[in-house]
This record gives sequence, C-alpha cells and structure tokens, in this order.
Amino acid sequence: MSARDWYWVRHGPTHAKAMIGWTDLPADLSDTAKLARLEGLLPAGGIVVSSDLSRAAATADAIQASRTRLPHIAALREMQFGAWEGLTHSEAEALDRDRIFAFWDQPGDTSPPEGESWNALRARVDAAVEALDASTPPGPIIAVAHFGVILTQVQRVLGIGAREVFAQKIDNLSLTQISGGQAVRINHIP
Repeated sequence: MSARDWYWVRHGPTHAKAMIGWTDLPADLSDTAKLARLEGLLPAGGIVVSSDLSRAAATADAIQASRTRLPHIAALREMQFGAWEGLTHSEAEALDRDRIFAFWDQPGDTSPPEGESWNALRARVDAAVEALDASTPPGPIIAVAHFGVILTQVQRVLGIGAREVFAQKIDNLSLTQISGGQAVRINHIP
C-alpha cells in the first residue's frame, strides 16, 4: 500500500442515468465556483493524472492550474460494463436478472457479459497506482477518475469488502484523500 498522498477527484457530472463505463461522455464543468474551490484544496506541488476518458481529462484540465500533468492513463478508466454499457439497471435486469443482482449484491467475480468484474477492476486500478508510485518522483498525486476507480482505492485502504465499499458515496467533483495508507477524507464536497 502506498505511503504517498493521493488526492482522488471524481470527474464532473455527465447527467447520464445509465451504466456508463467506457463510453466517452463529456463532463458538465459549468460550476466554475465549485471547480475553483476544489482546485484550492489540492496541493500546489501535486502531479495531475487522469483517466483517458474525456470527462476525466477535461476535469483534470479544469483543476490543473500550474501543476505538472502526466499523460492520461487508460487503466484509470471506469469499469467496463460490456453488454450493459448504456443500459439502466431495469434494462439490464430484463436481459439477465440473476446476473445483475449477483453483480451488485455479491460483487467480486461476477461480470457483465463481455465486461469486467469488480475484482478485475480493482486489480487493474491497484496495478496502475503501484506503477505510478514506482515511476513518479515523491510527492502528492492528484488523480482524476471515476466512481468505481475511486471506490477500489477506498476499499483497499479501509480493508473492507466490495459490498461494504458500495455503501460509500463518491459524488461528482468530490475529493477523496488517502495519505500514508489512511483515508483522510472520503467524498469531500468543496
């Protein structure tokens, strides 16, 4: 587990009412006052990195200020919902009721058809975090990512199961700070 300070920022809202993982929807970044407050909470010397999806990249652009920016990282993308991508829960339930209930009620190895399980997402994000820890100079990292991505790191630091971490709320444009292997704040709204 990283001893580094990680500042996880969830991208701006997309206003989608469906399961949106790898679909590249833009973020609504019209709340410039909230973005300014969020930027003010971040360490001046932090390195900024984001998912390669435009909603995360544009949010990172909005809070970068004079901070160093790393290239986008595809491994920080949201969960791949496969055949459920773009569907509401009800629509996915109509396709495969048992599977969608197992996916949400007993998260772990169950995945959407042609998609990614919670455990696969967690392994992907953990590997990206470890690679960033090893390849960047010491100092805080500001990572602009997605709901599921941030939850994987909350789960990691709190040492809880996937079902328990789903009880956490991660709002758009919120800050989750993990420092020295401890959760300092989760879902802080600026």
